[in-house]
Order: sequence, then C-alpha cells, then structure tokens
Amino acid sequence: MKRLENKVSIITGAASGIGKETALLFAKEGAKVTVSDINEEAGKNVVEEIKKLGGEAIFVKANTAKALDCENLVRETVKAFGGLHISVNNAGVGSDFSKVADVKLEDWQRVIDINLSGVFYGMKYQIPEMIKSKGGSVINIASILGQAAFQGSSAYVASKHGVVGLTKTGALDYATDNVRVNAIGPGFIYTGLVNEETMGKEGIEALETKHPMNRLGEAKEIAAMVLFLASDEASFVTGAYYPVDGGYLAV
Repeated sequence: MKRLENKVSIITGAASGIGKETALLFAKEGAKVTVSDINEEAGKNVVEEIKKLGGEAIFVKANTAKALDCENLVRETVKAFGGLHISVNNAGVGSDFSKVADVKLEDWQRVIDINLSGVFYGMKYQIPEMIKSKGGSVINIASILGQAAFQGSSAYVASKHGVVGLTKTGALDYATDNVRVNAIGPGFIYTGLVNEETMGKEGIEALETKHPMNRLGEAKEIAAMVLFLASDEASFVTGAYYPVDGGYLAV
C-alpha cells in the first residue's frame, strides 16, 4: 500500500521548487493533491504532470497573504475530494538585503503577510477540516533562518522564526484532536531562485561553504522529509522542527 493512499492534501507554492517536488511525490504515494500557487500556468502544468502519473489533482489559485484565498482553497479542496488530511504550507518569499533601520515598510509587510500570516491563515482554515476528517498532518516550511539569524534579512528571519513558534503552539492546541503540526527548516536549496544564473558562480560557492556538506540542498530532499511527516510513520511526531540543511545549524 502506498504511504498516502486515499489521503487528501493541499500544497501551497506548488508550482515550482519544493512545493512541486512535494506534490509529485505525494501523488506517487497515493494522495489526492490540490496544487496551489499564484502562478496559474505553472500550477496547472504540475497538475497535468500528476495526472500523467495516474494521480488525482486539481489546481486552485491562491495568494496566501489573503485570508479569503486560504479559506477558498480549503473549501475547493473539500468540494473536490471530500475532506482534508494533509497540508503543506510552503508558499514564501525572500526579502531584499537591508539593515533593520533601512528595511522599506512595504517590503517588511509583504514578507510577513506571505511567510507568516499566510501560514496562520492556512492553519486556521485547514485544521477544522482535518478534525472533521478525524485527524491530519500540517507541515509548515520554515527555514534554517527560523532558528538562526542572517545579516541583512530581518523580515525573512522574523517571519520564519514566527512560523516555528506558530507551529509549536498549533501542535499543543490540537494534540488531542489527532492533528499533528510540524515544521521543516531547509538550508539553502538549489531552485529557480537560487542558482548560478541568478546569483553567479561566486555567490553559489559562498552559500555552499556555509553548509558543512559543502553543497546546496535539492528540492527532492526536502520533499522526502515532508512525506515522512505527512505519513503515519510520524504518528507520534508533533511540535517538532526538522532542519534539512547539510549541517548548517550544527556549526
């Protein structure tokens, strides 16, 4: 039997990177997948990939910074698949490098709205449906910067620290409702935003040296941890923060 057989899942930011790899992996493991993103074309392409694999998926466009979008995302998922068991709150954005006093107010608000409030909105509407489905698993994608600081990235660091705290509180709130809430802290992951084309060879090499394994991570390596936390194999795991970072936080 597949590890997520007959489970219904929502994945935000699923049009690319970690979200896309997670969506494809979930489908291979038997889950019904709601692919959500602000990029409609790319999101629908992921749905088509899932269907070619023989899986079930729909696309729902949503901006996680908007509570009504998050509510509608859950509503459309339940309408299509009859319930909800797993959510992966993955959508997020980076921030410009600025010292705290130089951060533009609109940049601060954008990062907090998407990275932190977006996770809260997701949990607010996802968890009641999981309780109706007799339990579920919430996986919030934080960052290594949910545990450590990074010079010039105050908005991002604050948002990801907030995600870790929100995760732990949610885990305690719903521990007796059979709803598990955990967070993952990826290191720097080689994606469409972090690569030699966008950052230059020297930039990538500089990031690599911050990881004891001397390389960046791959999206599929994060997806593997998401799958574990979503599955019944993690039935006694809640309120945890799992770094997947090539040793970054061990230094």
